[in-house]
Amino acid sequence: METSPVAARLTRRFIAGLTLEQALAVCRKLQAERIVTTLDHLGESVTSLAEAAASRDAYLMAMERIAAGNLPSTVSIKPTQFGMELSEEICRANVEQVVAAAQRAGTRVEVDMEASPYADRTLRLVRALHGRYGSVRGVIQAYLRRSEADLEALCREGIPVRLCKGAYLEPDSVAFPKKSDVDRNYLRLARMLMERGFDPAIATHDPRMVDGALQAACDAGLGLDKFEFQMLYGIRRDLQNCLTAAGFRLRLYVPYGSAWYPYFMRRLAERPANLLFLARNFFRH
Repeated sequence: METSPVAARLTRRFIAGLTLEQALAVCRKLQAERIVTTLDHLGESVTSLAEAAASRDAYLMAMERIAAGNLPSTVSIKPTQFGMELSEEICRANVEQVVAAAQRAGTRVEVDMEASPYADRTLRLVRALHGRYGSVRGVIQAYLRRSEADLEALCREGIPVRLCKGAYLEPDSVAFPKKSDVDRNYLRLARMLMERGFDPAIATHDPRMVDGALQAACDAGLGLDKFEFQMLYGIRRDLQNCLTAAGFRLRLYVPYGSAWYPYFMRRLAERPANLLFLARNFFRH
């Protein structure tokens, strides 16, 4: 599968490359197009502390290259990739090294939110590192029922937030089962984030969510430099072009690394709707 023509096309379209050098080349190309980036070294749910340390070191190298190249890029990390399932303390120590490097480089670490069992631990991590360094952005998933309270608390504490819909399979008791309810909650949280948040990031490929967020930003009196949109590399390039042409800040989530295959398979297995989403965008420009 990894060497098939379809796999090659898939990786070219949605993955920036297998190596850091390839990903950095993509970031520089996007910078020339007035698009900022966040680098994601693929891999999650490590099974040993050695693997967690290797993930940390990969991100430290990425941060070093971002600083050396003066790239307008953050990095996005998953706590399970840094050992959260093995030790919350060691996970924090690993992530802290990357956040400290981000502070020195004048950039930020975006701490992805994973499945709901990790939510409290992830928020503890974000709060602790924000309190010591700044230089972090948390993530709130609109499909979780708890997210309004979490977002309110993060805004009150002055912690930057990326708002996304969420893509993990969750029970109805934890997450809204209907897309219409998720959309409604997303727009409600986007308005809250625009009104009370610091440097909000709106992560969506849905034009209706984009329009709703723009209306919320307008109502809150936010200028173009006070918030950003975030999208995945290779998805809805037509919408990306519209946003950058209109002068909005756009940050693309740029994944790279050899672990692309398990990443895609896990995401598709968790949420079958993701398969249709990728299929629709495979030939779309």
